[in-house]
Amino acid sequence: MHLLIPSAGTGKRMGGTRNKLLLEVRSQPIIAWTLKAGAAASAIEWIGIISQPIDWPELKAILANLNVNKPVEFIIGGSTRQESVYNGLQALPSGAEQVLIHDGARCLVTPDLLNSCAAAIRQCSGLIAAVPVKDTIKVVDDHGIIKSTPDRRQLWAAQTPQGFNVKLLKQCHVEGVRQGWEVTDDAALFERCGIQVRIVPGEETNLKVTTPQDLAIAEFILSNREGVSNHLTQ
Repeated sequence: MHLLIPSAGTGKRMGGTRNKLLLEVRSQPIIAWTLKAGAAASAIEWIGIISQPIDWPELKAILANLNVNKPVEFIIGGSTRQESVYNGLQALPSGAEQVLIHDGARCLVTPDLLNSCAAAIRQCSGLIAAVPVKDTIKVVDDHGIIKSTPDRRQLWAAQTPQGFNVKLLKQCHVEGVRQGWEVTDDAALFERCGIQVRIVPGEETNLKVTTPQDLAIAEFILSNREGVSNHLTQ
């Protein structure tokens, strides 16, 4: 299975001007944790890091320290996530039939979830990892007035990895460019093209590190995992 990791953002909501994936959590860059999960997932055989060339020296140094024993390719990112994934699709090896796309900022993903998505995408055209919404959601207008309350039982919070048939996803990206669609994930392109996308149960801890508060939560989760791992090996 081929894995694309969009990692080209600047992290404005983190309050900085550099790539947020180079910030550290538990004494390692955010992207290092993401890469370690990809390297540990038995189903993953190739990894593409989609990023800006200015970050490549640091990313290559991080990769060298991790001793990843799988092929890793650096791919030039675009000005949006949508453009970055399009670039990543063009850089896939010629024989790639399915691809997983996982945001570099979701550094808490486990190898088990990557493996589960890799197995599931062989049985469908498109999928996303997601978890049921726990909160009551309100639809609000531009003036802050509640317009409706959707049935929570039908609401899921989208995560990554997201998996797709490569040929179909390329076609959807081309159509997106032609139609001028702006989407925040690749599943939305499938939806607009009328292609079904299924849900694979995600992980509650698989949060996207976007703000300083998320960094603190990630630190706690990783510390807890390390404590559990140490206890099991004693």
